[in-house]
This record gives sequence, structure tokens and C-alpha cells, in this order.
Amino acid sequence: MSLGVEAFLNFAVENLLTTTHIRCPCVKCVNLKLFGVGIIRDHVYFNGIDQSYKNWTFHGEPWEATTNASRNVEEDDGHGRYSFVSEEIDMDDNDFGDFGSDPYEFANVIGDGDQPVYPGCRKYTKLSALVKLYNLKAKHGMSDVCFTELLILQGDLLPEGNTIPTSMYEAKKTLCALGLSYEKMHACPNDCILYRKEYEDSTNCPTCGISRWKEGKDSILKEGVPAKVVWYFPPIPRFKRMFQSHETAKSLTWHAARKSIDGQMSHPADSPSWKLLDDKWPEFGNEPRNLRLALSFDGFNPHSSLSSRYSCWPVILVTYNLPPWLCMKRKFMMLTLLISGPKQPENDIDVYLEPLIDDLKSLWDGIRGVYDAHNGEYFTLRAALMWTINDFPAYGNLSGCVVKGYKACPICGDDTPSHRLKNGHKICYIGHRKWLPINHPYRRQRAAFNGKPEYGIPPEPLTGEEVLHMVENGDRVCWKKKSIFFDLEYWKYLPVRHALDVMHIEKNVCDSIIGTLLEIPGKNKDGIAARLDLLNMGVKTDLQPEYGERRTRLPPGPWNLSRAEKREVCNSFYGMKVPEGYSSNTKNLVSLQDSRLLGLKSHDCYTLMQQLLPVAIRSVLEKPARYAITRLFFFFNAICAKTVDVSKLDKLEEDVVVTLCLLEKYFPPSFFDIMVHLVVHLVREVRLCGPVYFRWMYPFERYMKVLKGYVQNRTRPEGCIAERYIAEEAVEFCT
Repeated sequence: MSLGVEAFLNFAVENLLTTTHIRCPCVKCVNLKLFGVGIIRDHVYFNGIDQSYKNWTFHGEPWEATTNASRNVEEDDGHGRYSFVSEEIDMDDNDFGDFGSDPYEFANVIGDGDQPVYPGCRKYTKLSALVKLYNLKAKHGMSDVCFTELLILQGDLLPEGNTIPTSMYEAKKTLCALGLSYEKMHACPNDCILYRKEYEDSTNCPTCGISRWKEGKDSILKEGVPAKVVWYFPPIPRFKRMFQSHETAKSLTWHAARKSIDGQMSHPADSPSWKLLDDKWPEFGNEPRNLRLALSFDGFNPHSSLSSRYSCWPVILVTYNLPPWLCMKRKFMMLTLLISGPKQPENDIDVYLEPLIDDLKSLWDGIRGVYDAHNGEYFTLRAALMWTINDFPAYGNLSGCVVKGYKACPICGDDTPSHRLKNGHKICYIGHRKWLPINHPYRRQRAAFNGKPEYGIPPEPLTGEEVLHMVENGDRVCWKKKSIFFDLEYWKYLPVRHALDVMHIEKNVCDSIIGTLLEIPGKNKDGIAARLDLLNMGVKTDLQPEYGERRTRLPPGPWNLSRAEKREVCNSFYGMKVPEGYSSNTKNLVSLQDSRLLGLKSHDCYTLMQQLLPVAIRSVLEKPARYAITRLFFFFNAICAKTVDVSKLDKLEEDVVVTLCLLEKYFPPSFFDIMVHLVVHLVREVRLCGPVYFRWMYPFERYMKVLKGYVQNRTRPEGCIAERYIAEEAVEFCT
């Protein structure tokens, strides 16, 4: 071993450039600390050399030697003695290309972490000082010119020999070497194209002919100023960086090392969708480090003024390889696209997803030369997108399906049970009896439902291959376009490609129930038109309107509360006390004068539906209607459990169908909008994808609140978000 160590030290000393210290390659230092030759000799003898350091790039060996290079590495002979032997390694030419065009650039940045900001300073290094300064720039919306002047001032204030960059350009170059960068892509204002690839040099959109450049107030084009910009944060270098952290790399294989309980689903790794990828592509499933991803797309208003119609649209990736307590946390939410406003892209979202889909294709084929800090080795990284997570309108934009009208259910498709209300002028979705067993007594009942018996069978959900065949053959009844996600090789084989968001479904159902019970204008599903529709259907004729000289009287239905009962319900919420952080202050949600609940947020509806509302209505509502509503509350409570018992899902699915049929018996048809109908499909997605809390919008909504807080310059909201995001990434990576 001594000969090998001395040979290494002699090689390193001969290639010294500007300092008398060299990087220590021992197991503990891993080339991050600089010492003299004597200290390094002791470290290597006592700690051993880092086995992953096979090419001495930090000690003067040419970078090109990483391709089919012959390398001397230390190897145990089985008796505790070590010698240097020759070993062949084969790596891609661009294995480290994400850290800048200069192959030594990343090594120089790591060196900045040990270099004091000025001679004798022990508190800050060059890198830590730069990261803190850049974080201040992003936090307070500092312009590039202002930041450059601040750097110059800092350099003048510090002693001679300080290492503070003198310009914004130098500072940003250092951060980009860490992989913390983004790409600004120009886009057509009409969402036709991105100016990339064959359109990179175009000045006008080939589709609509509009100019690429922004038009000033004097109607003169500003050359070089794009009319619309998209910020793209490439995910591949960010995935590589995740594996460079020892703890994160270890967490990314948590799903393979844990012990799962048969019949229980507590993570997407327990779901059939996960296992389908393992079975259909064994070479993908056999590598536990291969990533399983989910994508969320939603818009938010970046300004503090709620009246503003401006909205920007982030696209966020999450990684399911991580344990449940990490994978939906802010730290591991990866912003990949930021689409500027002021209007939403709607069905043209595919245009903006093109660069991300290209990277997802590359990830499916494999990215060679990714370093795993936990195992100390290089491997080929692959990744697959399992599904998207969105509210229902965005569901239609991403999937290309119709989410309005007679065929609004993307799972039922052509067999969506829809009915147009003649007086309400809306489409309702009733007919859930077809999901009941064929001999269920509700199927033969007429007067309690729509006046007809039900002999139909539930529709079979379309597979991805069937959907792809339909859109390629021009089916425009249920589908508006072919989704860009079908460009991914595996997409058509996934059983669930776009997940229904339980958060928005629960909120809409809660708003409908509370609006109908308390007769809140704009949310009440009852009224003269609803009663006339009952009369047209030939059911509940005793509830038809009674016309008088001055006013029309509506007989009380099973869902109606008297004025005193409404006041009692509101008083129960007004005086209710809950633990801190449990929900909003329920007292602030109640208007006692109008007997209403106002300003309900998504989480308020979550707590109302699952815990509070059953208590509030148990003594005021008629038993049949109260029983049906309470069953629905219990269903949402069961489906949102963090651990799912697979053996109970069939019973849960039967129960929710009966619950919807009971609601059809006691509530007007106008109550059954598309969100109420989607409840019947939620158990199917739990069975295929695992627990609900991995697929709802709560964590993404909270994250968008964080992004909104990044905006300091209201005229450039997306730029503020982009700069603050990469500054936060730099802080996290350097930590």
C-alpha cells in the first residue's frame, strides 16, 4: 500500500498549480478539504482512499482520461493489505457536462467552499458569502445593476485579497456551475409555438404570423424584447444533484428497503400502477434508484390584489421514491416550468410541455454516469412519469378530454349518465343505480329516482391504448386532442394517467351541500327551476311550486331547514372550539345575521365534511337526508386514510354507490353536477394508485403560496420567482 500512496502523492505534487495544498482523497474528506502532503499521507493510511475516486481529476489528471481510461485504484488483497491495481472504467463524455462547459468548473466551485472570503476570515467562505448575498438579491427583488454595485461595494469594504465577485455575471456563473440555472424560452403570445429547435431564429410565429417581439405603447416593436417568456428549469441536472447528497441518495431507495404489509397500501410503491412498471419493464424495476414521478399543473395569481386577472402557471414534479414523510414536502418539489401570464394556456399547454417531455424521454432511455453518493458508484438513471395531479379543468387541458357537457366524465366517456334539465338549463349526472348489483332493489324503484327502472351496467374505463386509438382516428366527441404525454413510450399502458383530485372534489361537494342546506345564493341547488324539473321527470310531485298572487311558495323538501334550524347550525359552528392548526377559526366563517358560512377554503371543507358538519346537522335535518349525507361524510373520511386496507375497498365502493343513490332519492337532480358524479370513481383510483394524500392538490397549493411570496417586483412576477427559486436551490445544495 505504501508504494501506491507515495506514487499518488508524487503524481499530485508534480501537478500542483497555484497552491502548496492538495485535495485529500480519503474516505472522510472525499476531495473536499485541502491539506499538506504529510496530513494527506496520514489520512489515506488511517481512513483509506475513497473507492469511487478512480480518475484523479482533482489532482491534475486530464479529464479526457475518464473515457476508457486505465486507472490505478486501491484494492484489498483479502488480508488487510492494499495495493494499487489497474481497472478499466467506461463513462460518457458528458457525464459531468451539467456543471458547465469547463470540465474543471464544478471542481473549482467546490474549492470555493473551502476558500475564505478574505485572508484570515473563518466565518465565511467565498461560496457561502456569495450564496447569502444572492439570496438577499432574490428575497428583496434587487435588480442586476443594483446587485453588481453591491458586490463592488462589498469588495471595497473587505480587506485586500478578498474573493467576492465583482459583477452579477461572475456571481451567476458560479451558481450555474452548481447546476442551479434555468433557460428562458421565447413563446408565441397566442400559445402556438416555442421558439426552439427549428423555430429558434424565427421572428414571426409560423402559425398565426404574430411577431416574436413585444409591441410598445407607440405600436412599435421592441427588437430583442420577447412578447412572452417561459422559464424552464431542466430536471436532469437536478435529479443528478439529488443523488450527490448521501442522505437523499439513501432516501431515494427507501421504497425497496422497507417491509410492506400484505393487503395494506401506505405508499404508491404498494400500488398496482407501480408494480405494472416493474412487471412490464423488468430492467427498469430491478434498479431501485430509478425514479417514479408525478406532475402537477395549476395556475395562481402572483399579485396580492385578488381582483387581478393575471395568472402564471407552474409545472411541478414530485418524486415517489422518497418515504411518505418526504416525497410531498416543499424541499423535494421540483419546479420545472413557469409559464408567464396574463392568461392561462388551456389546451395549448402541450406547446409549453415540449422541453419537459423531451427530458422525460431521455430519462426513460437512461442518463449514464450519475454518481450515487450513498453507494459510492456511478449508474444509469432512468425515470417514469406515473400520473398528473390537477384540478378538473386542468385535467381536461392535460389529458385532452372533454370535461363539460353530456360526456364530461373522462372515465365513463360516451356512457356518462347525463341528463339535461329543461328548466334549470344545466346538465345533471344522475343514474348511479347502474353501478349497483344487478338484483339490487333500487334498480326496480321508479318514483324515488327518475321514474324509470335501471337495467344498465356500469361503463368500463377506457385503457390508454383505446384512448390513443380514438384520438388518432379523429374521435372528437369526448376528446379534443392527442395529449403530448402519449409521446412517452410507457404512457398508454398506465391504468391511471391523470388522477382525480380529491381535494377539489370534496370542496365542491361540501359547497353544494352547505349551499343547499343553508340556501346560500349562488350555491343553492334548490329553487323554482329545480322543482319544475322534478315535475317534468314525474317524481316528487308533492314538492312542485305553489304560485300565489305575490310570491311563489316552495314546499319544504327533505333537504330544507327552517330559519331556526339554520340559526342553530350556524350557532354550533360559531361556538365550536378546535385545536390550534386544526382548521380556520370557525367563528370567522359564520355570518349569524344571514345564517350562512362564508369564505370556506379547501381545508375548511375537509374538516367540515369529515368531522364537524355531521355533528352540526344531527339534530336538525330529517333522518333520511341526514343519513345519506352522513354516509358521504364517512366515505371521504375513509378514503383519505394514510393506510388503505385493500380487502375493504370492494365494500367501500359498494357503499359509496348506495350513498349516491340515496342522495338521488332525497335531493333534487340539480344537486348532481359532475363533481358529485366523480365520487363514484374515487375508490377505483385508490385501488390502482394507493393512498389519496399522494395525489391531491394540498401540498401543491401550499407551495404556490410560497412562490407567490417570492414576488417583489409586480411588473416581473415570473422573473422574481425564477431568481428566488434558484437562490433557494443554491442555499439548499450548499447546506
